[in-house]
Amino acid sequence: MTGPERVARFRELHASGIFVIANAWDAGSARVLAGLGFPAIATSSGAMANTLGRLDGRVTREEALAHAKALVDAVDVPVAADLENGFGDAPEDAAETIRRGALAGLAGGSIEDYSGKALYDLGHAVERIEAAVAAARSGPGDFVLTARAENFIRGHPNLDDTIRRLQAYERAGADVLFAPGLPDLAALKTVCQAIGKPFNFMVGIPGKSWPLAELEAAGVRRVSLATSLYKVAVTGLVAAAREIREKGTFGYVDSAIASKELSGYMRR
Repeated sequence: MTGPERVARFRELHASGIFVIANAWDAGSARVLAGLGFPAIATSSGAMANTLGRLDGRVTREEALAHAKALVDAVDVPVAADLENGFGDAPEDAAETIRRGALAGLAGGSIEDYSGKALYDLGHAVERIEAAVAAARSGPGDFVLTARAENFIRGHPNLDDTIRRLQAYERAGADVLFAPGLPDLAALKTVCQAIGKPFNFMVGIPGKSWPLAELEAAGVRRVSLATSLYKVAVTGLVAAAREIREKGTFGYVDSAIASKELSGYMRR
């Protein structure tokens, strides 16, 4: 699938119904997820940072884009990236990140309105999305831009302000809107009804990761998985390692995915 074909397919996925974009943490996991039939792959800034032995928010633009390129090269489906705040506070920082992400072959990516210390003022946040949109439209190809309102996961759980921000980002030209951490399905439905662009819901928060049927009924078009799959993988690693250390047995081998099946994903 060519770059333009990936972007076109990515836009088609948002056009109706609901789909899951699966967050991978390396090229191998991306191949497994694509091989299992997920129609699009996303990076996870937190999972990617953890693979480098760091916390979320502690990677550079160059590292994030190299990681994204590795996933793009590994699979034949659209890949979108968690591009944090664009790796800088200025509108041009967001724009440069989007330009370089498009050149790396990404079909899309997200820009958030959190600096790493505080939410940006709405006016400045809108300027950053406007710059990112201009960059997304200036290249030789297309790019699906997601704008994130971070209120509910950054200590400012204000639904009215979240909606105000999302509506402003929509007017600024964002293709997809995203507000992680909404408290319940009623709030989610209220947000989806207040906007005219596809909404991305983030699975991964215990007690707030509702079934696809309920999310679709609320108006969600895209579901991302954040670090949840990576955490499941590491949970399995820890459980197996503890069995070895504490019991001296290797029962985990019998329950592990068959190596033949895994090899099949790697050959695709």
